[in-house]
Amino acid sequence: MSSVAVGILSGLLMGAVFGFALEKSRVFEPGMIVGQMQLRNWIMLKVFLSAVATGAVVLAFLHGFGFVKLQPKAALYAADIVGGLILGAGIALAGACPGTTLAQIGVGYRDAIFTLLGGLVGAVAFSYAQPWLARSLIGTGPKLIFTDLAGIPYWQGALALAAAIVVVLVLIERLRPWRDDLGADVDGTGNGVEKTSPPRSRLAPAE
Repeated sequence: MSSVAVGILSGLLMGAVFGFALEKSRVFEPGMIVGQMQLRNWIMLKVFLSAVATGAVVLAFLHGFGFVKLQPKAALYAADIVGGLILGAGIALAGACPGTTLAQIGVGYRDAIFTLLGGLVGAVAFSYAQPWLARSLIGTGPKLIFTDLAGIPYWQGALALAAAIVVVLVLIERLRPWRDDLGADVDGTGNGVEKTSPPRSRLAPAE
């Protein structure tokens, strides 16, 4: 089997696993996403932190045994802060993020189609503007790995990071159990918080 075929099959498999986990966690629900931005629902943060911890453990073993090499990106603090604020504002307004839009379309949220189109237009616009932005605004920066700054092997730092995240997850779960955050409709709009806006529209079921 060619490397291209292996790459395609691996991508399909990982996409199916990611989609299954995304649907089961209900993180794609607009109520979950907006609730996290309003700091009244913590399931989204728990799922993301769990993913970071899992990725850190896997990468620690893969890198530690020499299967992969680290490819750090340049540290661009101003660009990261500005870009993060813009992305966060968009997520809060749309009730969706790039990883959840297709899942929302799949379950029938009609307005997610416009979120997807807006994301595609933004990606194309950035691809044309990126050379100018790199020269004029973003610039370049050092490629840093946090374990290099601490002077320890990467696998040790990654495992320590994963352990710290697990502690944080346990504390958050004790303060805010995930069942309480799901809501009666499993859409993140529970917790006794009155819905102040109409629910996102879904496609009508076929008769």
